[in-house]
Amino acid sequence: MEAFDFTWIFALGIVSSICDAYGIGANDVANSFASSVSSGSLTMIQACIIASFTEFLGAFLLGSSTAETIKGGILSVERFSDQPELLMLGMLCALVGSATWVILASRYGVPVSTTHSIVGAIIGVGISAFGGGAIQWGYSGVAKIITSWFVSPVVAGIVTAIIYLPTRYFVLESPNSLNRGIRAIPIYFFCTSLIGAFYIIYKGVPETDSDKLPVGAIVGISFGVAAGVTAFSWFFFVPWLKRRVVGKENLRWYHLLIIHFVKHRPMPPPEEPSALPEGTREMESGCRPELEEKSDTQVQKCEDWDPSAEDSQNDNSVNKEPWYTKLLKLLKRYALHGVTKDVRNLNNDKMTAIHNAAKKFDDDTEYLFSFLQVITACLASFAHGSNDVANAAGPIASIYDVWKTGVVDVTGKSPVPSWVLAMSGGAIVLGLLTLGYCVMRRLGNGVTYLSPSRGFSAELGTSLTVLTASQIGLPVSTTHCIVGAVAAIGLCNGNIRAVNWKTLGWCFLSWMITLPVVGLIAGLLFAFGSNAPNKLI
Repeated sequence: MEAFDFTWIFALGIVSSICDAYGIGANDVANSFASSVSSGSLTMIQACIIASFTEFLGAFLLGSSTAETIKGGILSVERFSDQPELLMLGMLCALVGSATWVILASRYGVPVSTTHSIVGAIIGVGISAFGGGAIQWGYSGVAKIITSWFVSPVVAGIVTAIIYLPTRYFVLESPNSLNRGIRAIPIYFFCTSLIGAFYIIYKGVPETDSDKLPVGAIVGISFGVAAGVTAFSWFFFVPWLKRRVVGKENLRWYHLLIIHFVKHRPMPPPEEPSALPEGTREMESGCRPELEEKSDTQVQKCEDWDPSAEDSQNDNSVNKEPWYTKLLKLLKRYALHGVTKDVRNLNNDKMTAIHNAAKKFDDDTEYLFSFLQVITACLASFAHGSNDVANAAGPIASIYDVWKTGVVDVTGKSPVPSWVLAMSGGAIVLGLLTLGYCVMRRLGNGVTYLSPSRGFSAELGTSLTVLTASQIGLPVSTTHCIVGAVAAIGLCNGNIRAVNWKTLGWCFLSWMITLPVVGLIAGLLFAFGSNAPNKLI
């Protein structure tokens, strides 16, 4: 193969990579923010705005400078050395198979592991190209993935319960829960920032060798960062909370840094409803009030008003709008389609019994945890963008490298250009904005009732599980961890009816069929493409 041959594979690879990153945003990012939106800590629009920055910056700034072409040692790229173009075709088929499954699962609100999707696709390509003997079926390969189906949710659930239960018994159920919660807030800030700082430093900060530092040094730096954040929360955030939540003052978020210099700001009195003008008739009568005048000679009776005539006039006025105005309105409606959906499921009749089985706590105390939950969601999203972007960027980087050089990099790693990271980061954000609501609706309150304290515990438990498992080598998936954490929150109510077991069953089934379904799609595509005739006679 010569350099710059098979440009059509490279072009289709770009499109497929964008689609795969789109599916990552619609599924992985959505389940990262599902608990924050479901608990009410963030609105759907706020979550999308935050994720747009954290996911893109995480992918672009902290995206790995190299991405493994063949994930987890499942298949060696040395097998493609004699025919580099087959590696290009294989990565293309893997991207198509992964994108197809992840987008389809996202459309029906099923959280799946995007990492396992791309691995399953590569397994399918490997079997199609070299047979089953080319795949690592042992614990170093496929067996580790199967183990993660059980290890991830169980471990995350246990860690989440360890975080939530002390919070429930010592803070939420306390007779003076609000004051106790305010005193405990700095402790929670310390734990959250410690875990977040350790996670980011351990994974590697750009342009540094932080990931090569001794664990002791990383722990020391993390404790220093956590101490600074705790001091900030004690001197600024706690006084702000006392005045806003306890004192019921009209404070805004930007008063946080200058809270010691802000004078007392009482809440404005509630506005009284304005009375109807004299001489008008109630709307319930069926007559438009503005059609009635005070003067007897100018009175227009209800029977003289023809609503259909006015509707016709309104339709005519709409039809007279310029075409570009109609186009802008149409584009706006479709652009905001994904962020205007109700994903909290609070008024869902099917979920009423499940939500009622969960114990409710003081709203003001729960409000304290909403800020912590936003922080944990941002950290999880930033880390997700930096790590899982490789699921879409890695294969296209491999295609690009072979297309540019004409040879296979036998190390199994290919440099990821900045434009690939930027492209993938943008597609991830687009997937969340347009299709992420499906997974959020199913995973958040669709599994159990979530409040800010419950959502915070689930997110922190997930982050801690992933961090610890990465350190000791346990196979875990972020998607599986958040599902297990949310289920554990439901069980902490002491009532198995507080959990939607049907939804959990569908989630587990989707994890089991991810590898065979994606592998079958990618394998069949590769078999078709690699055995196609070169010329048509």
